[in-house]
Amino acid sequence: QLQASGGGLVQSGGSLRLSCVASRRTSSNNAMGWFRQAPGQDREFVASISWNGASTLYDDSVKGRFTISRDNTKGTVYLQMSSLKVEDAAVYFCATARSSYSGRRRSDYLYWGQGTLVTVSS
Repeated sequence: QLQASGGGLVQSGGSLRLSCVASRRTSSNNAMGWFRQAPGQDREFVASISWNGASTLYDDSVKGRFTISRDNTKGTVYLQMSSLKVEDAAVYFCATARSSYSGRRRSDYLYWGQGTLVTVSS
């Protein structure tokens, strides 16, 4: 139900845009989020957006560099990543929240995509 794409290899300081296509039936009234997981690390919250895009949340580590957005007509949520750092390298997962308003906890999310790999070289 969730298909993430857009990952790849980028140099430090570069940019990438991730996309996540969701079933409109399951996502148009739900908040959406992005998480990431580096090797040997727990999956961590990156950003989330409310059902109508009016409210967003960011982890402090990405605030000012990443922007989450959504287009409900396309059933798609985006994560624009700029000024990438080596420590941003991870598998990025999109997820559909249980409610219309977003949260930071993994338990706030019901459906998960398969992940897309972001590699950042120094």
